[in-house]
Amino acid sequence: MAESDDLGAVGRFTEEIDWVVFLVGAGLTLTFIAAYLLAPEMVVGEDGEGGAIGFANTLFLEYINWAILLIVFLIVLFLLFLIVGPWGSIRFGDDPPEFSFLSFFAMLYSAGFAAGVVFWGPTEALFYYDSPSPLFGAEGGTSEAMTLAVQQTIFHWALPQLAVFTIMGIAIGYFAYNYENVPLRVSSILTPFIGADRLDGPLAKVVDIFAVFATIGGVATSLGFIGSQFVTGLDYQWGINLGDTGIILVVIGMTLLFTLSMVLGVNRGIRRLSNFNMILFVALMLATFIVGPTMFLVLLGTQAFGGMLTDFVSMSLFTGSGVEGGTEWSNTWTVFYWAWALSWAPFAGLFIARISRGRSVREVAFTGIAATSAATIPWFTFVGGTAVWAEHNGVATFLGDPEFSADVAGFILFETFPFGTVFMLAFMILVTSFFVTSADSSTLAVSMMTTGGKAKPSNINRIFWGVMLGATAGILMVLSVEGVEALQSAAVITGGPFAFVCLIALIGLVKEFSSSHGRVLLQDETRIIGSQTEDTPQRDVVPGDDD
Repeated sequence: MAESDDLGAVGRFTEEIDWVVFLVGAGLTLTFIAAYLLAPEMVVGEDGEGGAIGFANTLFLEYINWAILLIVFLIVLFLLFLIVGPWGSIRFGDDPPEFSFLSFFAMLYSAGFAAGVVFWGPTEALFYYDSPSPLFGAEGGTSEAMTLAVQQTIFHWALPQLAVFTIMGIAIGYFAYNYENVPLRVSSILTPFIGADRLDGPLAKVVDIFAVFATIGGVATSLGFIGSQFVTGLDYQWGINLGDTGIILVVIGMTLLFTLSMVLGVNRGIRRLSNFNMILFVALMLATFIVGPTMFLVLLGTQAFGGMLTDFVSMSLFTGSGVEGGTEWSNTWTVFYWAWALSWAPFAGLFIARISRGRSVREVAFTGIAATSAATIPWFTFVGGTAVWAEHNGVATFLGDPEFSADVAGFILFETFPFGTVFMLAFMILVTSFFVTSADSSTLAVSMMTTGGKAKPSNINRIFWGVMLGATAGILMVLSVEGVEALQSAAVITGGPFAFVCLIALIGLVKEFSSSHGRVLLQDETRIIGSQTEDTPQRDVVPGDDD
């Protein structure tokens, strides 16, 4: 019986697989790893600088940085319009929602970028405090720089990054649930341009292959960072040096965790873990607010949030042109973050679509950029603001510590708290569990991409991509830090052009909603007016009212 079951699992895997997307997507990833193993200088150059990736990264930053900033800004504006405009009432299919709103929110938040939120929470504002954006002309290390640091941080981690995930989720989900024979996959955004009957053609295959490679690059890089923080934190705080073997064990452990969660499925695995994540996230955030400089954080957060709203347009479109050091700063931070988020957009959007059946466009847009921002902004205000306050007032030394890096900032901060060890352990558990959720949802998404859009791919397919993610991150972490940086650059290179895919998704939604649903809304309005005129005096009709 066991053998029969095994054969059944293999048969299901071979029957469901889209061999073109599967083999080319896996082949691109393995080719990158093999090229780095055989000729690292050719790929990343010497000391992580130069090489093919460095050359491509330079071209990318020089020629399309402005386009990325503009496209992401337009996506934010469009989603805000969907929240308040008439198109927001459009639904994803006719079925009721599969999950409660709280579970839906927790999964959307956890599966998108929450691991990065936790990882950078104690760190990012410190970099801006030391070196503020040239847009503001403030001097680093000053009281003015404290507010600007938190303002810049919540700008980077609130609306824009979340927007690129959400636009993909709405586009994929709408066409998959409202059209016949449109599968749950990234290429479904092409439906209004090429038609549902051509989604198995070469153009759609290219989009799906590109989405697989971008997802593997973005998520494997993040796994490398999270694993690095775990290992570095153990060494920094408790003197436990795990070495290369320890790194492999940590990555294997994380891979097993997210693969197990993924195999359990969305309802039993990802949903439950996401709910746990949000409880621990809120508890650690509130504890930091209470233990930290509470009144200072209230005042700082209010001013930083107000500054972000006031300066949102100029921050969104700041290319650095004409400002000394501006272009380099913009490319290093804002453009990089948008590109990295775009490398996650295929899987995050696909996962958002997977859990959004039955919801309205307004619900998804609101949850994707407003509700998630409402959780992210307090985190960076409380945790990042406390770190900046501690550095400015000499309570803790971050920037002057020769061992300071993003990996250890949380340990330095929580070491100053009462019961600091408890805070550190909670922090390590949180960043790991959030990443496990992101990784298993991304692996599920890649499995869906490589099966032609099946909502529940086979376990063999899921496990294969889980192992692929873990192996990629583990190999590059062991080889050298330049390896992780190389994959990070590769993720940026694949993520940057994905801005144009998101733009296609936006244009497709505008085309669809303005034609199909514009007529439906007008017909509904006409019926209402007609029913009113039966019992009310006739009014003069202006020519063109029915157009």
